Amino acid sequence: MNNRPSWSEDALRLFFEFLSVEKGLAANTILSYRRDLEKLRLSLKKEKLNWGRVREEDLVRFIRQQGKCGLSPRSVARLVSALRTFFRFLVLDGMIQTNPAGNLSAPSTWLMLPKFLSLKEVNLLLRQPDEREPNGVRDKAMIELLYASGLRVSELVNLQVKDLDLEEGFLICRGKGGKERIVPVGASARRAIERYLTEVRPCLLKKPADHLFLTHRSRAFTRQGFWKILKSYARGAGLASSITPHILRHTFATHLLEGGADLRSVQMMLGHSQITTTQIYTHVTRDRLRRVYDKYHPRA
Repeated sequence: MNNRPSWSEDALRLFFEFLSVEKGLAANTILSYRRDLEKLRLSLKKEKLNWGRVREEDLVRFIRQQGKCGLSPRSVARLVSALRTFFRFLVLDGMIQTNPAGNLSAPSTWLMLPKFLSLKEVNLLLRQPDEREPNGVRDKAMIELLYASGLRVSELVNLQVKDLDLEEGFLICRGKGGKERIVPVGASARRAIERYLTEVRPCLLKKPADHLFLTHRSRAFTRQGFWKILKSYARGAGLASSITPHILRHTFATHLLEGGADLRSVQMMLGHSQITTTQIYTHVTRDRLRRVYDKYHPRA
């Protein structure tokens, strides 16, 4: 029996090696690309097509099918990005002659404005952990830090004790592609973390560990593990069950801009490589200007 990978599978393997070694993309981004392209490979296999025989209309049909199957607008935009990057790689590597994804674009209507919490909802969420319990102290510190810093959940759970400088009020974050950035940490989050470090972490430290936030087994949290904790507190606060750690990241950026922060500073704190990624939050600025105009202009 021949178990040798097909040409299509070999091409994917080389592409993912390229993303990891040469492009230095984060593991989560590569995993998302892998899922998208594996779906496409299996779809094309049913039609007896390989990468060299794909046409633009095949890709458009596949994208529409994914949208109809419930893929979110943001995920559809990521899918388009994966297709464009992959087929450009195949052309540059000489594996195919023409790029069927060259004219694909992600319409702006596919990108939804980010969901975020109001300040009242944030305060309600932060009141949910029971600080009479060790886990409550830890969970409060994690949520406080997520809201105070705008970290991605993967950055939060991978944060190490040495990355913190609570005295100066900042942390060093290692984000996508291994890029480092300095992020301020507010007073409220610092107090919550200091209490956790003093009262709770030593009790959780049953074996040597570098990670800041630990489970009862002295292990680092998984992204899914923290998400479950957050969803539980969100239910207790009466918030939408669809809340995710990323919504707190959106909330961080939204509240900064609403308070008057400039876009470039927010970009740096979020770790966006391009300011166009951060500009999606400017809907907040527009909304604020509209409220001010409606309130004060005599003929509004």
